[in-house]
Amino acid sequence: MADTKYSGTDESYSLLTIKFNDRRIFGLDILRSLAILFVVIGHGGYLLESEYFKYINFFIFDGVSIFFVLSGFLIGVILIKILNNDNLSTTHLMDFWFRRWMRTLPNYFFVLFILLALNMLFTPRFVMSDKIYYIFFIQNFSSIHPNFFPEAWSLSIEEWFYLLIPTILFISVYYLRLKIGISIIVTASLIILFSIYMRYIRFNAGLIDDEESWNYLLRSQVITRLDSLLFGVLGAFFYLYRFKYWNKYKVAYFGVGIVILIMNKFNIQHYQPYGFYQSVALFSTNSFATLLLLPFLNSVKTGKGVFYKIITLISLISYSMYLTNLSVVQYWILESIDWELLISNSYLLIVLKYFAYWSFTLGISILMYKFIELPFLRLRDKIMII
Repeated sequence: MADTKYSGTDESYSLLTIKFNDRRIFGLDILRSLAILFVVIGHGGYLLESEYFKYINFFIFDGVSIFFVLSGFLIGVILIKILNNDNLSTTHLMDFWFRRWMRTLPNYFFVLFILLALNMLFTPRFVMSDKIYYIFFIQNFSSIHPNFFPEAWSLSIEEWFYLLIPTILFISVYYLRLKIGISIIVTASLIILFSIYMRYIRFNAGLIDDEESWNYLLRSQVITRLDSLLFGVLGAFFYLYRFKYWNKYKVAYFGVGIVILIMNKFNIQHYQPYGFYQSVALFSTNSFATLLLLPFLNSVKTGKGVFYKIITLISLISYSMYLTNLSVVQYWILESIDWELLISNSYLLIVLKYFAYWSFTLGISILMYKFIELPFLRLRDKIMII
């Protein structure tokens, strides 16, 4: 979550218990939780019979794009408030990066180094030389993401967004003396158009003809996906500068957003797979649809009961879940277990593996949140740059 101070928990009293506080926006937690559930369910599809999963898959939407738009919105709100500071200086920019990276980098590097160590010890002919790209998030800037740590593709896009957009906006406002609103609208529009154009170039070159090429050349590169986050930044502008229109039609926006998402899902499954719309426009229309959900969800400030607790927990550990469910849990934990020694019935085996997949993912994520992410958030709030 993109917050100015950590807003997750107070002290907890047992190993797997997280105690909530009331400084969160429940509607955004719902969206964040749905996004990570879409991702984890999608990644776990290979554990299920394909006949069953195809029905489940119909209800799964692009969780990563949801994350992108939500992150862009939250970061956009923070940046606009920073840029409105009467005493704006480069120190504010440094403080922003410090707070962001104390939130995102500890968990990322912990998982990265664990995976590097495991591969060095147990993977024959594992090559270390090109893994330095992962330290600087350039492994998929404009090229195909390597097979190692595949889920890191989206983190590269996020980190380049954190670096580029604040820099561009700061230069526009501080040095060029442009108005904040103009800077945001022009920057967001140009980057959205740039990403769409980069996707069009690859589509027009005849490079996209199956799911693999669509995924590697369009879906998971920095230069082709930055637009999703900028839709969120545009949302932040309307939230802070045009709140009347943001709030007045929030229910209607929400309904239109849901309709677009469903129509896009239907289009993907039934019409022109890997054609112009899916290759060039889909990521932007999905992002726009997600943006339309935000006015209503941002107005849902709190919840109650078991549903509230489950949603808040999943939202809090969503980053850790994203980092661990695929490479750590699936590739290293589940694949290392000789399941046939435990159970011979094929149907019970599916149930057991799927239960283990979720149990390991949730358990490890809670531990990472409590003992890595949360301590760094507390440390971050004790260190004052400005």
